[in-house]
Amino acid sequence: QVQLVESGGGLVQPGGSLRLSCAASGSIARAYHMGWYRQAPGKQRELVALITRGGNTNYADSVKGRFTISRDNAKITVYLQMNSLKPEDTAVYSCYVQGFALSEYWGQGTQVTVSS
Repeated sequence: QVQLVESGGGLVQPGGSLRLSCAASGSIARAYHMGWYRQAPGKQRELVALITRGGNTNYADSVKGRFTISRDNAKITVYLQMNSLKPEDTAVYSCYVQGFALSEYWGQGTQVTVSS
């Protein structure tokens, strides 16, 4: 089994910053694509950012220039640095890890609330 443990969510004022972390453990030797998705109430889940094993990144247009995704391959951990947060960034953020043979794993989700 593979477990993904997320941390770093919470309540922040507009313009503030948060850093999310997601660590994979268990029956996973290495991760390929890693990323973050989010789902706001009443909306579909959307991709926030994705990073390949080699470090290539892809971001949703709405977060470009504000969010930065990174990873530590040795620790099988993915991070999301979120700056200049806006109320519309409020959502449940879930991490995603692609393992061997295109296996996919999801974190339990962490709430991010941007409000004054």
